[in-house]
Amino acid sequence: MNKGLFFVILCFFLGTYDTFAQTQKIGYVDTEFIFSKMPEYQKALSEIDKFADRWSKDILDKQTEIEKLQRAYQAEEILLTDDMKRERQRVIADKEREAREYNNKVFGYEGMLYQKKKELIKAPMEIVQRAIDKVSAQKRIDFMFDKASDFVMLYTNPRHDYTDYVMEELGLDADSKANKKAPAGGQQTPDGPATQTTAKPK
Repeated sequence: MNKGLFFVILCFFLGTYDTFAQTQKIGYVDTEFIFSKMPEYQKALSEIDKFADRWSKDILDKQTEIEKLQRAYQAEEILLTDDMKRERQRVIADKEREAREYNNKVFGYEGMLYQKKKELIKAPMEIVQRAIDKVSAQKRIDFMFDKASDFVMLYTNPRHDYTDYVMEELGLDADSKANKKAPAGGQQTPDGPATQTTAKPK
């Protein structure tokens, strides 16, 4: 959802808040925090880095080969005939073109790295989405927002934060999220912060 559309929807919600609050239940989760604690997602990121490093090395090797050909040509140019010069220049130009095309193929728009990233993070994202769907159904949430998405949430009341429930559904440690939200000096229980402002929503 783009920012403009979300803003229109948000304005509608605010404009009809009295009716909306009585009939609808909203919540949000912090998927950025969830993914940071999810081993499957971190493993996917590690694999993506490996592919990026490997492809970067391939490009560097191609550039090294081109530089070697250029140095050899410059050193031998005075000894070459015109036909030999043109042939050397053609080879270098072809290598340069191949390197550019490979770079674009790997790191360009929707290139190999983009496709690999989409492939590797698909499974973890589906796992999180299923957990969000389950929590939303259990808690009868009508609208669930993502705090980590592109649109700006200027204020979020912790009582609408269902991140801990999703973490628990995934079998992840939710205590660190509760500790992060707890005010200084506040007391906590095993089920979350004791203060009303940071308690988990029902």
